[in-house]
Amino acid sequence: MKLAVVGAGAIGGFLAVRLARVVEQTSVVIRGANLAAVRANGMKLVGDNGAEETARLTATDRMAELGVQDVVILGMKAHQVAPVVQDLRSLIGPDTLVVTTQNGLPWWYFHKHGGPYEGSRIEAVDPGGVVSAALPVDRTIGCIVYPACELEAPGVIRHIEGNRFPLGEIDGADTERVRRLAQLFRDAGFKTPILSDIRAEIWLKLWGNLSFNPISALTHATLEDICRFPETRALVATMMGEAQAIGDKLGVAFKVSIDKRIAGAEAIGAHKTSMLQDVEAGRALELDALVRSVIELGRITQTPTPAIEHVYALAALLARTLVQQHGRLRVTPT
Repeated sequence: MKLAVVGAGAIGGFLAVRLARVVEQTSVVIRGANLAAVRANGMKLVGDNGAEETARLTATDRMAELGVQDVVILGMKAHQVAPVVQDLRSLIGPDTLVVTTQNGLPWWYFHKHGGPYEGSRIEAVDPGGVVSAALPVDRTIGCIVYPACELEAPGVIRHIEGNRFPLGEIDGADTERVRRLAQLFRDAGFKTPILSDIRAEIWLKLWGNLSFNPISALTHATLEDICRFPETRALVATMMGEAQAIGDKLGVAFKVSIDKRIAGAEAIGAHKTSMLQDVEAGRALELDALVRSVIELGRITQTPTPAIEHVYALAALLARTLVQQHGRLRVTPT
């Protein structure tokens, strides 16, 4: 088997190191200092228990060098897919499985969805339709990322917590190919259930991402801080309520209540969301996939989203300011 992880940052690198245990021909597509470090020393994973392992991977910044793969895992963030989607074609043959790990609503959400919205395009994650035109929807497998990891240094991934990567066919079918892929993940040490309704699980995670991420980026507060401050806890609940109203119109089955979802986030503790980490590092924010896409679905389904829109406006201005100033923002103790 030939497997490539495109975008091996924190989560992509975690997947690559673990999967290299069971897939000899594992490659990563990375750039800059990360590429130089992996070529020189391999990719190191520091586990949540402090144990270290290093994988010697084929590393490149040119996808065409790798040729057609059996499995391609898109490990980058959602806004990074469209700029490289044409290059991805060199990795994809007639039998290649494409695994999407992006947070938020995926580009394929309304493909094989059924109902009145079948085939609708979400501009926030598929600008101009370039992603859906280039990637094979019939060979796309959805994956939801639950672990928390950090890129500690070039070529060094720190696993903070979590080990769960559910997989599912986007039409909910139980297929031999998704069973084989799930077993590969399990052999690599992951907890990988196969989901018959992957969209419901997407919304369960998106509930937290669309609220906690931008609020944390604006306030520099951790998950437990947001949940324990009454005003922000109420704001999270309001945003989740607006999102649930959209999901209800789309036939989504929410498996837990809003209160339980917030309690689950609070239980994680003093964890910085990925968006707050991006603010501190001066990286682009995942606002389109996590927040603007939900606002777009609100318009498609004629569902008001005032709280989500207000928080999005503030976070979007922060993101633009950071880009214009080439800056980063961090609260440090005095």
